Amino acid sequence: MELSWLSWLYEAVAFVITWIHTGYSTFLNPDSGLTWALTIITLTVLMRICIFPLFLKQMRSSKKMQELAPKVADLRKRYKNDKQRMNQEVMALYQGAGANPLGGCLPVLAQFPIFIGMFTVLNAMASGQPKFGMTQELVDSAGKAHIFGAPLPAYFFMPEQDLVALDATPLTTRIVLAIFVALSSLTTFLTVRQSVTRSMAQMPDNPMAQQQKILMWISPLFAFFSLNFPLGLILYWVTTNVWTLGQQHWFYSRHPMPQFDAKGNVIPVTPKPGMVQRLRKTTPQVEEAPAPPPQPKIVRNQPTKQSRSKRTGSKKS
Repeated sequence: MELSWLSWLYEAVAFVITWIHTGYSTFLNPDSGLTWALTIITLTVLMRICIFPLFLKQMRSSKKMQELAPKVADLRKRYKNDKQRMNQEVMALYQGAGANPLGGCLPVLAQFPIFIGMFTVLNAMASGQPKFGMTQELVDSAGKAHIFGAPLPAYFFMPEQDLVALDATPLTTRIVLAIFVALSSLTTFLTVRQSVTRSMAQMPDNPMAQQQKILMWISPLFAFFSLNFPLGLILYWVTTNVWTLGQQHWFYSRHPMPQFDAKGNVIPVTPKPGMVQRLRKTTPQVEEAPAPPPQPKIVRNQPTKQSRSKRTGSKKS
């Protein structure tokens, strides 16, 4: 379903796809699955780089909320019989510290329009329609592209005659699509699990903990809706999940879970060494022996020459 007021978005996605594909076609076969897979992966990476500042804003806001967890727990105990007052005090605490409870939605909201644009453009390619500024040559090239034997525009429930028209074997195509859908489900689960595990470890008394656990196990099921998505769109989703996994791991390793003292104050925690630092540590380094401390100067007192009388013990008369 196309939305006319989003035509500018469809045209923008189609333009970027055309631009990336043209670049790879200078040294690769433009109709190969490798060229089109690299095009979609590159588009995904560029999109994630563009929204990276939103990711940092989300994580920083989440970190502030984690540091405020003991104070929030204290407010919940203090106003446990007055839910309205408790919510007001918690929100005032968040606002005073500059933490936004809805900050975690920013990257998702930013990705959603791109996902709609990708879905619409790839569907147009699958139907062989040169829309949104795409040429017929580009659409035909996408139709010829096969990734592990499955056509780029193919989806799991595509009729067999349509798959044959794309020069594909129906059984092979469905096996490849099933594997990509399974990868999409697995990476979705790992992404949500990574975030939920961290959240529950930092706020064990979070009243939403049970709902987060349920979400962690339900989220992979949504990936099976991609059985009706073209292969190119599933590849986009797997790529963005892998990027999210690496991105979250990078941030969590640089910003370990906060520790608190008895008064609820944050204790600084040393982050784990990064990959570059670990590689540097594996390089053997020859340490120079410390210089020995300076020895005290020995002063020898030479005996003074005595007279003969003193040496012999005689007295002068």
